[in-house]
Amino acid sequence: MQDDPEVAVLRFGHRPGRDDRMTTHVGLTARALGADRVILPDNAGQSLETIRDITTRFGGPFDAELDDSQAATIRDWDGRVVHLTMYGERVQDVEGEVRAAREETDEPLLIVVGGEKVPFEVYDEADWNVGVTNQPHSEVAGLAVFLDRLFEGDELEREWTDAEQVVVPEETGKTVVSPDELEE
Repeated sequence: MQDDPEVAVLRFGHRPGRDDRMTTHVGLTARALGADRVILPDNAGQSLETIRDITTRFGGPFDAELDDSQAATIRDWDGRVVHLTMYGERVQDVEGEVRAAREETDEPLLIVVGGEKVPFEVYDEADWNVGVTNQPHSEVAGLAVFLDRLFEGDELEREWTDAEQVVVPEETGKTVVSPDELEE
């Protein structure tokens, strides 16, 4: 989260038409649960625009960008790399090690979330291949659980800046107001 070493999420692969909603949700989950930015494949422009729109409306800071060489981004990353996969080590067995490495080295962390068959090179380049339950499920769910474990719930108390709209927490109803209305 913003004052710590950077946490970036890389969406590896995107099939237009098939993955649009999932890729968008990877970015929105990264934003909502504490990552500093999301890096999307260069063919995911629609998802990029949606993520930027949500950040403008509901606040940041959060960055979203397109990347035309995801394998090179992983290979050249100046920090540690976590690859989320159902075949990895159990999240509960490595979360402390990942958190400690991030805090001790003050290096940025890249979290790779696959969108199609991930090449074996990604497994090799990663410092940790991490599985959330080691069962088939949504990559968005895996990212959400991993980020919550990484930040130990602190991301849920995050302050959003420059928001145009704010959701008012309430037992029932759906109230969205401008930040000015909250101050009244």
